[in-house]
Amino acid sequence: MRDISPADVLYAYQHGVFPMADPEADDAIVWVRPDPRGILPLDDFHVPSNLQKLVDRGTFTVRTDAAFEEVMAACADRPSTWLSDDLQTLFSTLHRWGYAHSVEAYYEGALAGGLYGLALGGAFFGESMFYREDNASKVALVHLVDQLVAGGFVLLDIQWATDHLRQFGAVEIPRLAYERRLHQALLTEATWWPQHNESPESP
Repeated sequence: MRDISPADVLYAYQHGVFPMADPEADDAIVWVRPDPRGILPLDDFHVPSNLQKLVDRGTFTVRTDAAFEEVMAACADRPSTWLSDDLQTLFSTLHRWGYAHSVEAYYEGALAGGLYGLALGGAFFGESMFYREDNASKVALVHLVDQLVAGGFVLLDIQWATDHLRQFGAVEIPRLAYERRLHQALLTEATWWPQHNESPESP
């Protein structure tokens, strides 16, 4: 199999496909197109009341793109992961190109949790989350959705609707319905993280 370039990855996402490494096959890259496909509807995002109170208290300081590679490494730090070294290298390049982004939640100055993904047009493709402090990744997700809505995004792709994400309103839709939404999203102009309201102190 030929080497995969960052441009190949962008092309795949534009066509409803994403890469994963198979840890049982020497981390060979496989291309995945789930049917049905998981999304988090931005106009019907549900925040549990206890989590909203935590967000409102400002327990965590939330930033974007301050620790992209650290977030990826933390997401990959588990006994078995689809996020191989090669994929981390590809996404690091896409981050430098301005397509891949991280959202970090800090507690007392230390990285406590976060998520990362890829932004194309008005679509954000969520890749993975992690936490070191309870609820840190959930707080990062709430801030992500707020910023996506403010920036004009229309699609939040989560690949599969897990039980964890269903509490926020995650649903699964047929692949063809997803691809129609994706087409419209790619034609939409959106701004990444328009509300720069983070604390000015460095983590």
